[in-house]
Amino acid sequence: MSTPSDTLDLRGLKCPLPVMRTRRHLRELVPGTVIEVETTDPLAVIDIPHFCQSEGHELVASAPADHSGHRFTIRRGRTASADRQSGA
Repeated sequence: MSTPSDTLDLRGLKCPLPVMRTRRHLRELVPGTVIEVETTDPLAVIDIPHFCQSEGHELVASAPADHSGHRFTIRRGRTASADRQSGA
């Protein structure tokens, strides 16, 4: 597994903000970049995997985190869907 380039701390944010902020952050990255996303939103365990699948990103890992939240490792996709979202 690739080492994440950075961590997006979205703890304390409620749906739909974790997905919206993750989407915005991934738009700024080159395809193949790996990031970690930390969230305490209980719906993120449904929303983040769905977001990744629907927009062509790879959910590399998903695991509970120490802070009563969840940690996701995501690789920025190369698909037309991911590029279309970024305006490329």
